Amino acid sequence: MQRDELDTKLLAAHASSDTSALVQLYTLAGDQSEVAGDVDAACFYLTHAFVFALEKGRIEADELNRRLADYGRAQRLVFDSSPVCS
Repeated sequence: MQRDELDTKLLAAHASSDTSALVQLYTLAGDQSEVAGDVDAACFYLTHAFVFALEKGRIEADELNRRLADYGRAQRLVFDSSPVCS
């Protein structure tokens, strides 16, 4: 996906509060920045994806946290996958 299209989709996802799309799109932006060799930009986008994944309780949070920890940008967390009782 081209950068302009990705930016447009990110803005639309923010406007509609589509947290699931935000996780996916920020991860994609992070992936693209990582491939381009821009670690700072990659970690910026991956951090956003991580925060939205945490907010939504998505399983991707674990992998995003690992990636950020590998770059020294986060402490590695342990996620409990057991169901939460209410």
